[in-house]
Amino acid sequence: MPPRDVPTAGHTDVQLLHELAHQGELSAALAAADARTRRRLDRALYTVVWPIVFDRITRKAEHRRGHHVCTRSVNRMGSDCLDRFHDDVAAVIKAVAERTTTQVEDLTAWITAVARFAVVDAHRKRRGAIGAQQRPRLPQWLIVQLVDEPWLTSLALRVLEWVGIPTTAGHQLWPLGSWTLIRAQTTGDWTGSSQEVVAGEVERVLVAMRQRPRWYADNVERPLGHKQAPTAGQPNQDIGPAPLALVRPDERADSVLSAVAQVATDVIAERLRRGENAHAVVRDVVLRLFCDGDVIPAISSAPHAAFADEWLEEQLIATPGMDRIVAAVVAAVRTGDDAQRAV
Repeated sequence: MPPRDVPTAGHTDVQLLHELAHQGELSAALAAADARTRRRLDRALYTVVWPIVFDRITRKAEHRRGHHVCTRSVNRMGSDCLDRFHDDVAAVIKAVAERTTTQVEDLTAWITAVARFAVVDAHRKRRGAIGAQQRPRLPQWLIVQLVDEPWLTSLALRVLEWVGIPTTAGHQLWPLGSWTLIRAQTTGDWTGSSQEVVAGEVERVLVAMRQRPRWYADNVERPLGHKQAPTAGQPNQDIGPAPLALVRPDERADSVLSAVAQVATDVIAERLRRGENAHAVVRDVVLRLFCDGDVIPAISSAPHAAFADEWLEEQLIATPGMDRIVAAVVAAVRTGDDAQRAV
């Protein structure tokens, strides 16, 4: 099924694309076309390109992120993932329009071969356009400032990657929730990993980065200034009217829960692969993630309408409830692993 809200091209226009490519005239034809013809050819090109991008690039990337629902269909993708998909399709279309200047025997095979390069190149250019490093790397002086501690250097690299991403972490500057779980996975310190600890470590990284003010301004402050501002106001905000929310409360709640579930799946899968006890792992991760202050409102709002922290505590203590949760989570993790191996 083609992506929603995108018109599909007829067979004749798609066939014309293949004929022009076979003759080595596709780029020239696209450049010389009048507005009406260009719209037809662009529509045909989109019809050819999007399935290749979804199957060869998007599906694999979403598997790596743990976004298993997003791998099933373009029309089931979350908004951020869908935006990335459309950016990738646009990058491949641009590459086709610019580079099909010689004879192409099989346009579909040619697009498949160049798609990944085109997507990576466009991603780096988008980062570069806002001043972020195209290939985030730590300078040696920063590694020395962080006394070459593996977790802190890893966190510093994540900071440089994050500043080049246009989206925000809700109302936080940094995605502390995800980084907390990554810290626990990386260091094995599950009891000592919290958002407060990670926030302190982020500040330590930023202090080290500020030792070179010009480098910090160019590589951190400038790209951060291009991030999209959040559109929903803080709960109980007393100053001024709340900004307009672009989605319904239930959609926002589902988005929060889906994101947290994806992180939980990755963490649980990793700990189970290390041989840890399933009951202990599931209880620990579920309590840490789904009883968090940012997640409870999502579970407690319609259509879920549950007292999240109290209900989860009861279910995770009671043997029947615990068994059901563990069985469901382990099944979901195994399904994700199987799908990943299939790709």
